[in-house]
Amino acid sequence: MNSATSSCEHPDLLQSGDDRKEDDHPRSPSSNQLAYHILDIPPWYLCILLGTQHFLTALGGLVAVPLILAKGLCLQHDPLTQGYLISTMFFVSGICTLLQVFFGVRLPILQGGTFSLIAPTLAMLSLPAWKCPEWTFNASQVNTSSPEFTEEWQRRLRELQGVIMVASCFQMLVGFSGLIGYLLRFIGPLTIAPTISLLALPLFSSVGDDAGAHWGIAALTIFLILLFSQYLKNVAVPVPTYGRGKCHTSKFYLFQVFPVLLALCLAWFLCFVLTVTDTLPSAPTAYGYLARTDTRVHVLNQAPWFRFPYPGQWGRPTISLAGVFGIIAGLISSMVESIGDYYACARLVGAPPPPKHAINRGIGIEGLGTLLSGAWGTGNGTTSYSENIGALGITRVGSRVVIVTSGCVLLLMGLFGKIGAVFATIPTPVIGGMFLVMFGVITAVGISNLQYANMNSSRNLFVFGFSLYCGLAIPNWVNKNPERLQTGIHQLDQVTQVLLTTSMFVGGFLGFLLDNTIPGSLEERGLMAWNQIHEVEETTEVLEIYGLPCGIGTKSCTTSWTQSLPFWPRLECGRKRKGEVSQLTLYSQDSSGKHLNSATETRM
Repeated sequence: MNSATSSCEHPDLLQSGDDRKEDDHPRSPSSNQLAYHILDIPPWYLCILLGTQHFLTALGGLVAVPLILAKGLCLQHDPLTQGYLISTMFFVSGICTLLQVFFGVRLPILQGGTFSLIAPTLAMLSLPAWKCPEWTFNASQVNTSSPEFTEEWQRRLRELQGVIMVASCFQMLVGFSGLIGYLLRFIGPLTIAPTISLLALPLFSSVGDDAGAHWGIAALTIFLILLFSQYLKNVAVPVPTYGRGKCHTSKFYLFQVFPVLLALCLAWFLCFVLTVTDTLPSAPTAYGYLARTDTRVHVLNQAPWFRFPYPGQWGRPTISLAGVFGIIAGLISSMVESIGDYYACARLVGAPPPPKHAINRGIGIEGLGTLLSGAWGTGNGTTSYSENIGALGITRVGSRVVIVTSGCVLLLMGLFGKIGAVFATIPTPVIGGMFLVMFGVITAVGISNLQYANMNSSRNLFVFGFSLYCGLAIPNWVNKNPERLQTGIHQLDQVTQVLLTTSMFVGGFLGFLLDNTIPGSLEERGLMAWNQIHEVEETTEVLEIYGLPCGIGTKSCTTSWTQSLPFWPRLECGRKRKGEVSQLTLYSQDSSGKHLNSATETRM
């Protein structure tokens, strides 16, 4: 990462006085350029606010995963343990985010719980051996402090811990072995486009349900995000600043940088006012009840001020073969999703497409994060968060340091239970309104990849249209007719069920298969333009963005075995004779494995 850049060096965001000439700074807030590039370091106070905004954006998913799993774990009447799971999810997500930014793909991507593992997890917990006893469904019969109840939910979590940790080894193997990078030579725009689009499109039902809890509040949230991010993005707000020994007024583009955070806080505050004044209904079955801010207040009351999550906090993990197969099937979908996220994130933050070694590291580090999630006992794995990538596109702040700050915020939220529980009071329709905007941006980013392919070609229209539509239709049918796929082999049935109900996997697999089997030229398929992007943009900037931190592998010659590692930047060391100059050449590779532009550093 480059040296710190003050906000005054970014005329898009903060300008002092009114005498700035447009020609002096060609970049303006109305342009499509980023306010902060991936390597820029905003001022510390902006980092904290932007990092908190990313935390709030991911909050819905981070909280939703433990709450969805609560019923299968027999915890639907134990909000305290649910709070423990949420805090553990925060803490582990912070660790995984820092690992991904520093040692993984190195893009500003926040890591958190993955919905792709929920289906196999619930399928495993629905087996006869893991079904919850009848008495756990009756709140009046549940004594949450009894040893019997504690053993009921802990043995299920221990089983999830074991199968997730074993399955994560498969993901690490696929990433660090370079297998996923090898497959990238066959992946083009017609594979990436349906995969990214299907990250968000199948979620319309659940997002609509959240927003539909109170369409007025959801519409207000959407309106505020739209107002701040699109209509007011060029409006500079005067703010007092201090410099050169005196106070003066500077202009700060507040709405461009914090549209989501401002909209979330304003809508949240309105819900609080409507709750205090009893304007919103207090009956749990009434429409609009979920817009109240006190529906989850019990989590805040029972959460401890400080709690340190640790590996194995629920006991020694156990393992079952059926569970491992199911989780592996979910991880396959998660990896396809993450590759699409990498490309989407790179496009939104103005970075070159990630090289093969960076993608290998990213998938490998996600596997490591899933291993840590299993060890800590979140009941889930880890993946890249698409909604945060959407936030990057709206705020146009692509700084990697902001996501580092967000990772630190996640760690703190996991340690201070009371503070983390406060955010659990964000009303459901506010989160639903925010997701409607975010997932819309993600869908558009996926479709935008088609600009590299010839969409006047009937071949390409068929590949994309068929893949996208099947990615919606097939999972919907399988969910309604699971008995039609029964083969009598439980493990096979579970794997098939998970794969065919995952839209990203169905659409991405069909796009991959059809694009590589139906005859078509490289230019028609978009692979020629796709590869030209690599050739044009893979310069020294790629080495700075995607290389290992602290110049590892670039500032000194490494052994031949490290150069052969598929996740290691390729370094070739010229043999240095006495009195001669040696050159260190770091080659980037495109998806076909060919050497592209190189950065050369001369040493004496």
